[in-house]
Amino acid sequence: MVERRDVGSWLSGPPTTPDDHRYPGERLGLPEHGPGSIAPFTRRIPALLVDGVVCQLIAMAFLGYRQGEGGLGVFLPSLVFLAMHLLLVGTTGSTIGHRILGLRVVRVDGGWAGPVAALWRTVLIALVVPGLIYDRDERGLHDKLPGTVLVRAR
Repeated sequence: MVERRDVGSWLSGPPTTPDDHRYPGERLGLPEHGPGSIAPFTRRIPALLVDGVVCQLIAMAFLGYRQGEGGLGVFLPSLVFLAMHLLLVGTTGSTIGHRILGLRVVRVDGGWAGPVAALWRTVLIALVVPGLIYDRDERGLHDKLPGTVLVRAR
C-alpha cells in the first residue's frame, strides 16, 4: 500500500539535508529563544523606528533641522543616525532603540562588538542595500562582513 510519506507533498518543501537547521542562529551556536538568541524582526523594526525618531529630534534640537526644508539639511537626521550608531554600538553594543527593545550587537563568538566592527557595520548601513540582504540566520550583510550579530539582550 502506498502511504503519504512515500508520495510526499509539495507542502512539505524540498528534502532536508544535514546542512539544514531548525531555527535562525543554530549554525552560530545561539539559543533558539531568550537572551542571546537572534533578534526577531518584531523587535528590530520598532528599534529602527525609535532610533529614527530620536535622530530627528536631535537634528531638530541641535542642528537646526526642520522637516520639509530642502537642500542638504534633509540628510542631517541620517548623519545623526550614523554617528549615533557608530558611537553607541562601538561603546555600549546597542543604540537607544536597541536598548529600549532589549537588543544588542555582539561578535559571532559572543564577545563585545567593539569600535572596529561598529565602524564597518555603520559604513555598510549607510549603503542601505547590505541591510536588506539576509541569510538564513537573519543576519544582513552589514552584520556578516564585520562578524557581528544582533541578539536579544533579555
